[in-house]
Amino acid sequence: MPIDENALLPDPGRAVVAVEPPVPAAGHWAGAPSAVAADGLIYLAYRLRRPVGEGRGYAVVVARSADGERFEPLTTITREEMDAESLERPCLVRTPEGRWRLYLSCATPGTKHWRVEVVEADDPAAFDPRTRTTVLPGDPKTGVKDTVIVRRDGVWHLWASCHPLTDPDEADQMVTDYATSADGLDWTWHGTALTGRPGLWDARGVRISAVRFDGDRVVAFYDGRASAGENYEERTGVAVGADPDALSALGDRPAAMSPHHGGGLRYLHFVDLPDGRLRLYYEYTRADGAHDLRTELRPAR
Repeated sequence: MPIDENALLPDPGRAVVAVEPPVPAAGHWAGAPSAVAADGLIYLAYRLRRPVGEGRGYAVVVARSADGERFEPLTTITREEMDAESLERPCLVRTPEGRWRLYLSCATPGTKHWRVEVVEADDPAAFDPRTRTTVLPGDPKTGVKDTVIVRRDGVWHLWASCHPLTDPDEADQMVTDYATSADGLDWTWHGTALTGRPGLWDARGVRISAVRFDGDRVVAFYDGRASAGENYEERTGVAVGADPDALSALGDRPAAMSPHHGGGLRYLHFVDLPDGRLRLYYEYTRADGAHDLRTELRPAR
């Protein structure tokens, strides 16, 4: 059955808060989720953040749950352990061999640069940042972060948020570039898959957060904003295309957003459950300005 992208959009009225922010105040967030269903459990990686000037993205937590709603933390990786000024969205993956990988977006101290590093372990509780390897270094002109990874037909597909660094005042801009790999470690870039649209709500930048292959088309959900002032409060949009490296945004308004504060509803992520049901995770802006991590359970299609 073809994907109905509108049926996959978040409905916060149906959601349960899975992770509360560390402090119930503006600038404090729990979010940027990435989850995997395995061995009858759901494993979730998420980012904790404080306001700018107080630590920003200070930790990534890996947790597990039997019901997808109540999580037990397994391990925490701090920005200091990653030699990073801040951490952003992690990406949790289980390899075909049964091992686990955690891709970590790391801000290089004293710069606007971002890179992506990976740690690997036999168990999600055993990630050791001392074993990390850089897989997406970026370059002097480009920061790379916020990876989305899908393995399909033996190929690893990756979409990453890329930021221009030539002018530090413009470094908040973002496009999403696409890459492939045979092993999830050595990546080949194929260009920009999605970019903002001048004059619309996503003009300043777009960041793909989830991708679904749907027969002869690709459906992507993305975060977008119109201006630098909307940084940190992106809303969710939908893009489609015949190929994973060429996607076009749909509609001239956000497809999902919060009614509070700046309207942020971002980092949408899907987990397919063994019984055919689907669980959504996303970061949501609350009335107090904090962000929490929410989840929704959807019936089998």
